[in-house]
Amino acid sequence: MFDAAIIGGSFAGLSAALQLARASRSVLILDEGRPRNRMSLAAHGVPGWDGVPPTDILARFRADLAKYPTISFMDTRAEEISGGLDAFTVATETRNPVHARRIILAHGVQDVLPDLPGLAEAWGRTVLHCPYCHGYEVKGRPLAVRASGPMAVHQAQMLRADWSDDVTLLTNGVEGVDALASAGIRVDHREPLRLVTGDGIRVCFQDGPDAEFAAIFTAPEIDLTGSPAGRLGVGLSEGPMGPFVRTGPMQQTDVPGVFAAGDLATPMWNVNYAVGDGARAGAGCHQSLLFPGFIPALEKEAA
Repeated sequence: MFDAAIIGGSFAGLSAALQLARASRSVLILDEGRPRNRMSLAAHGVPGWDGVPPTDILARFRADLAKYPTISFMDTRAEEISGGLDAFTVATETRNPVHARRIILAHGVQDVLPDLPGLAEAWGRTVLHCPYCHGYEVKGRPLAVRASGPMAVHQAQMLRADWSDDVTLLTNGVEGVDALASAGIRVDHREPLRLVTGDGIRVCFQDGPDAEFAAIFTAPEIDLTGSPAGRLGVGLSEGPMGPFVRTGPMQQTDVPGVFAAGDLATPMWNVNYAVGDGARAGAGCHQSLLFPGFIPALEKEAA
């Protein structure tokens, strides 16, 4: 029986584990080795690690944890979580059940990328999701935003304000965007057929000439269906790109003994947020072990 099982061993999960390790609590981290930002060449805006590949940062995090004897790793996928407070069971892909008093969900989310040929291959490199994370590296060059919802206009305005004077919105059928022209943003209603990666990225259209950009920004939809969080039935809120786990001040969920941190527990995705939320989840988990009832679960929302 571990004090805590942490589902997911990326930035949030490892940060949570570190807090518990320093309290000498027994922790098992279950991780299948597919961090969400594994396609990115570098993490940006991370103090002390700006421009460093995410995999290198995670390797350092793991090395930090290796010196704590109460931390264990299992390289496998968590399939199902059953039981309850002080008696959870995690069924794994390798069929080895894990028993733990507390659960920290940190397994991230599943990106649902637009169905456009060539986009998946460029994801994280020249097709990007966040100006704060990647905008500086392509500033001053032609940029595009592929609309996937209401946030596209917001993103185009941000890029035009501080990253580039040359911004195009690919409307993808979204209406009511022509007013952007007054802000110096081009609007292209043509339907893209495919993306071709080169020095930047080329958009091939059904009608008219191709267009070249340094990068295209787009917001993927996310899905928690079938994930450990989804199967456990923790309460969700709806964000602009999809659902995320509802949490309290110490990252507690509405299931007693279950905490959540990282991309699955926020509508804003950033390494810094994941590390901070993970630390809070680890501390909250530890205090709930020491003082039962001190950190109550959130109330269930009315159906």
